[in-house]
Amino acid sequence: MQQSVILHSDMNNFYASVESLDNPSLRGKPMAVIGDPDARHGIVLAKNYEAKRYGITTGEPLWMARQKCPDIIFTPPRYDRYIEFSQAASQIYAEYTDRVESFGLDECWLDVSESTSLFGNGKVIADEIRTRIKQELGITASIGVSYNKIFAKLGSDMRKPDATTIIGQDFKEKIWGLPADMLLYVGKATYAKLLKHGIRSIGDLARTDPLFLERLLGKNGLMLWAFSNGLDRSPVSHTYSHRIIKTIGNSTTTPRDLVTDTDIKIILYILSESVAERMRKENFYCHSVQISIRDNTLTSYERQGRLPIPTCTSQAIFEKAFALYQDNRPANPVRSLGVRACKLSYMEYRQLSFLEETSKDQRQEDLERSIDKIRQRYGHYSIQRGIMLMDDKLSRLDPIAEHTIYPEAFLKGQSQ
Repeated sequence: MQQSVILHSDMNNFYASVESLDNPSLRGKPMAVIGDPDARHGIVLAKNYEAKRYGITTGEPLWMARQKCPDIIFTPPRYDRYIEFSQAASQIYAEYTDRVESFGLDECWLDVSESTSLFGNGKVIADEIRTRIKQELGITASIGVSYNKIFAKLGSDMRKPDATTIIGQDFKEKIWGLPADMLLYVGKATYAKLLKHGIRSIGDLARTDPLFLERLLGKNGLMLWAFSNGLDRSPVSHTYSHRIIKTIGNSTTTPRDLVTDTDIKIILYILSESVAERMRKENFYCHSVQISIRDNTLTSYERQGRLPIPTCTSQAIFEKAFALYQDNRPANPVRSLGVRACKLSYMEYRQLSFLEETSKDQRQEDLERSIDKIRQRYGHYSIQRGIMLMDDKLSRLDPIAEHTIYPEAFLKGQSQ
């Protein structure tokens, strides 16, 4: 059987690189793309290498970044511009394969297994793509090459900027000595748990009894054990341009019946965040929201409402979903809830507006995109809403995990 050839492309310091390209006066100076400095959520969304040398990290408050580097230059995000660059890169990728799976605006996986006879081996294709991104877009990218998605992603993280890194069947020698938190989905909280048990490196993780990891981390423990041993076999999805997507939704049957408004809000927030994150990943806005409710007598129904403006934010989706719930409360405790974004349109077709409501939604979108980046790197639970502290059992539900790159057959206990 032919081994898969998977690439992971990561455009280096993407937001900051685009800003420096458009404004050459920023080059060589510490700078960061930031959230709204006048709002309480003002944080660093992205930074360049000069800022990184001062210890500035993505997600930290602006006052802390300024404390570390008094001369740092702050600039607001321009997502319309970043989407332009992301789409231009996607056009390059599409010339090599139709199996392209985005991971935010600046990262994606490519399955080039069927393209090597035309373009050369994985390294040749990766080097050619890097060169084209540099020449045609004016920014750099790091690309990992491997036989699975997890190692390809790790490869793109190992050497920056503008580098190709190959992780093959000799992966033990190349990556087992790296810290375990370099592995995708090993966030700060997970790494802290691993460290308490002496598990520091990817090799330590790989050599640990998987049943112990399952007891320690749940099914994520088995997943990470599989990742560290090179057992990820999850496929790269086809690029969204070849799919007609009409709605994006999530539903869940909860671990216990939902009785209070707080219970309902927790689940609706979780579902809304999942739906909104997937919409942003696919570059969609929605014009209406639908909820589905099933009570503990198995009576079910759906309700739908139109939004005042198109959105891709979890806050707007939640507010509409909860309003629909309040107007259509069931007589019995709730067993299952669903949230669906409907009447989708691509982001580039959103009409410009100077209404305050649109401006507020854009600020919320900026915030949620920064949260996407933090969760992609450090795990879903690295940043949470305060209401999630009200019920740990309900708040541990992660529907986003059902749409990530987990090796599903392995997690279900099946052989690959």
